[in-house]
Amino acid sequence: MAAAPVWSVDPRTGKRREQVAVEATATEVDAAVRAAHGARGALADRSVRAAFLRTAADRLEAAREALVEAADAETALGPVRLTGELARTCYQLRAFAGIVDEGAFLDVVINHPDATAAPPIPDLRRHKVPLGVVAVYSASNFPFAFSVPGGDTASALAAGCPVVVKAHPDHPALSELIAKVLRTAAAEHGIDQGVIGLVHGFAAGVELIRHPLIAAAGFTGSVRGGRALFDAAAARPVPIPFHGELGSLNPVVITEAAAAERAEEIGAGLAGSMTLGVGQFCVKPGLVLAPEGAAGDRLIKSLTDAVSNVEAGVLLDHRMRDNFVTGVAVRAQLPDVESPVTPGAGGEHTVGAGFLTVPAARLAVDGEHDLLLEECFGPVTVVARYTDDAEVRAVLSRLPGNLSATVQLSEREAAGEGIGASILAELTPLAGRVLVNGWPTGVAVAPAQHHGGPYPAATSTSTSVGGTAIERWLRPVTYQNAPEALLPAELRDDNPLGLPRRFNGVLER
Repeated sequence: MAAAPVWSVDPRTGKRREQVAVEATATEVDAAVRAAHGARGALADRSVRAAFLRTAADRLEAAREALVEAADAETALGPVRLTGELARTCYQLRAFAGIVDEGAFLDVVINHPDATAAPPIPDLRRHKVPLGVVAVYSASNFPFAFSVPGGDTASALAAGCPVVVKAHPDHPALSELIAKVLRTAAAEHGIDQGVIGLVHGFAAGVELIRHPLIAAAGFTGSVRGGRALFDAAAARPVPIPFHGELGSLNPVVITEAAAAERAEEIGAGLAGSMTLGVGQFCVKPGLVLAPEGAAGDRLIKSLTDAVSNVEAGVLLDHRMRDNFVTGVAVRAQLPDVESPVTPGAGGEHTVGAGFLTVPAARLAVDGEHDLLLEECFGPVTVVARYTDDAEVRAVLSRLPGNLSATVQLSEREAAGEGIGASILAELTPLAGRVLVNGWPTGVAVAPAQHHGGPYPAATSTSTSVGGTAIERWLRPVTYQNAPEALLPAELRDDNPLGLPRRFNGVLER
């Protein structure tokens, strides 16, 4: 039977644009993985790796116009948003190049023998080595930053791991273009082009996670799809690490004092965050705890005014549009749920932003309103009106893990008076990133960033954004009593590579 074609589709019309490729067979997946496995040696030299990452950023920037045009045609995210996302992606590649140059990620620790210790310490030398070929599963909503050239790919290459990317079906043509750019950059440094593999198709994604030469995987997507791959990774004869970002409600708590102080500002800020990118950000605030009373009413009015002025937008594909329209309709029909601005279909190919309100007491216990505690992908949020702090705590106690959690505090609360610290303590177990007086959309690429969280936000404790994302693709190895002449250069006493390390208990930079 002939392989199924892979089509590029215009989400603005639902019409096919062009056939890009065909879905990869098991044989083709095997070939891509083996080619990547064979390219490992070319990444062994850190200086070559860093130069490759910088060249990849340069080549992506040089192709900006064509890449942004292709991305917009397949995602409808718009040239302004996509140009910014591409710039973020190139910055990320260069940031990892800097991390590779520095070398601290190798975590070098050397202990000389100490016969006086109890028990005695032999000669021990520890550093981290690449795991091997990494499978990367692209996201739909970030065709640059979480796709073929995104954080999983950049951090894996920085660690010394070739990648095989399973292209997302929402932007296959862009995926092919980017893979070509990255392979060209690799060739400029004598790196086999197999270092960047690309496969299409659902079955190919399943074959990829099962391949015995795949050493780890990174995923950004739905809870259902991510959990299926996570289970497959664990069920292999040799299980592998699976670093998945699955789903998140990203709760927001607005204190009564904060609402009284700046209800209009908070309402406008919430509207901007929940509708940004047509509500297709993984950190979109999907549940907001706001007070009853006059201050809360002012906030709702501000939110209503701002959301009412948001134009209908196009989601990434028609399947997502259908799920959104159905999902908000079912939620809106629940008892005591109101729609100050009704979300749903905005046209044949678009959706309109909106929000729902519900008494927080309805969410504080198990019941028919539990659906409101599940992520709904698109421009909608649920505002739960609470009457006291006990209701806030009761709702928070029922939430699963999240990528982010936010609290809006008054000026006095932010200065340490009142309940600010206790709310932070309530939110910390729920999320990987806790924000004060801000909005979660927008994840800075920075050394201290953490983009992950308790399940189902992520399947591991690692981050997919920021410098420490490289740690996912490394494992530690210790050599004991190995003659120095046999040791890797990273572990020799004279430190010929000039690496940061801990030498006999002393941190050396």
